[in-house]
Amino acid sequence: MEGKRVSDTRIVMAAQMNPEDANPAGNVHGGVIMKYVDTAAGAVAIRHARRIAVTASIDRLDFHHPVLVGNILILKASLNFVGRTSMEVGVRVEAENLLTGDVRHTASAYLTFVALDQTGKPAEVPPLILETDEDRRRNCEAIVRRKARLEERERERRERSELERTRPVGGKAVT
Repeated sequence: MEGKRVSDTRIVMAAQMNPEDANPAGNVHGGVIMKYVDTAAGAVAIRHARRIAVTASIDRLDFHHPVLVGNILILKASLNFVGRTSMEVGVRVEAENLLTGDVRHTASAYLTFVALDQTGKPAEVPPLILETDEDRRRNCEAIVRRKARLEERERERRERSELERTRPVGGKAVT
């Protein structure tokens, strides 16, 4: 399978925030921003895999500044890491005040997507070609995040297993 460059799948999208996107104070709901983040990241994942890709997890979504009604929401999404069937996409969210031209970094997120075949099973994706120092830096950081995600998943699996093993049966703990 031939690899693809980060630059081949990068997405920039924009949307104007309207009153229906916000609370009564004029601040755009975090859930609205989350939807746009997922949409932008999903487009990157599908563009890379050239098949359906679904959101498997969102590592973090940190809001730095509010987005206001009338702002243009700008989402910049690109691949950071590609595994056998999974992909990490980073999304940077900015808000531009059209009247002043002020642009603020409002949120960042890392999402993991899994490519699916026609039967809904995980499917292999093309490898990622890293061209720039920025691509390589983001890839190294993504590898660290992936390792932490896998360790956390294993820790949670062990904890669930331990809870099930020690769950009281008939009022008595099983040991």
